[in-house]
Amino acid sequence: MKLFVNDLTVMDFSYLCPRRGMVGESWIVDIILDGGLNEESMVQDFGIVKKQLKKLIDEYVDHKLVIPADYEGVEIAHDQTQGRVSVDFTYHKAQQQNTSIHLLCPPEAYAFVYAPEVDMASVTAYLKDVIKTHLPENVQGIEILLRAEVIDTPFYHYTHGLKKHDGNCQRIAHGHRSKIVIIEDGQRSAARENEWAKRWSDIYIGTREDLVSVQQLQLNTQGISDQTHYCFSYEASQGVFEMAIPKHACEIIEYDSTVECLAQYVLETLSEQSDARYRVSAFEGVGKGAMIGNE
Repeated sequence: MKLFVNDLTVMDFSYLCPRRGMVGESWIVDIILDGGLNEESMVQDFGIVKKQLKKLIDEYVDHKLVIPADYEGVEIAHDQTQGRVSVDFTYHKAQQQNTSIHLLCPPEAYAFVYAPEVDMASVTAYLKDVIKTHLPENVQGIEILLRAEVIDTPFYHYTHGLKKHDGNCQRIAHGHRSKIVIIEDGQRSAARENEWAKRWSDIYIGTREDLVSVQQLQLNTQGISDQTHYCFSYEASQGVFEMAIPKHACEIIEYDSTVECLAQYVLETLSEQSDARYRVSAFEGVGKGAMIGNE
């Protein structure tokens, strides 16, 4: 007997890619359990499946930075004295130089996938290894189906960190795959949406007050400078987070990078460029976001 749960959860996370750098992503999770019936004549109670499996997925992937631990261009070191993990990652993007990313964060900020690349196959294998140890005896198999939201309009991949957040959003590198809807003088503007989709393609959105100089970082600063990288550091309830990322992969804003502030930032930028009236709907992953206008 097979029990399926579609749309179990959405994983909002970021990962390091050998070709793209740091990528914000949102994947929808479907689950199929294969097993015999238990004493309640069920494979498993839907309420238990939804609660327990979603909790595991949230714990091991959601709002983390996923690292391809077997990629030749990554170095991982555990600092037992500080209780933090450093990651140094070099990627190769066409026509770009200074393509290295450096982090020093609490271990909870990462998920390590033992594969040369993070993709749906490697993350599926990682999750199956995690979940199968928590299944009841009557469940013999599990299928995990990951998929991206079908978006037929412009979208972008962004990464950020929210140091004021009490939960896992405080992690300095987690992200989303998000569409954007821009109404200009009462009409949907594909041109404006495409501009922002291109502008925020594989972008890190940083808050200016979190910027520090290279000299202020404790992470590995070899080969980076204030001319090539933006450096961030902040302390939140889960610990101290540090990151250095190439300037060409980053946009600095004056606000916190909540979706509400991002919608406001897009509106203010558009209003500086034109006297038109706008309404901006900025999404944060799948099916949620913030809306603002000057209509």
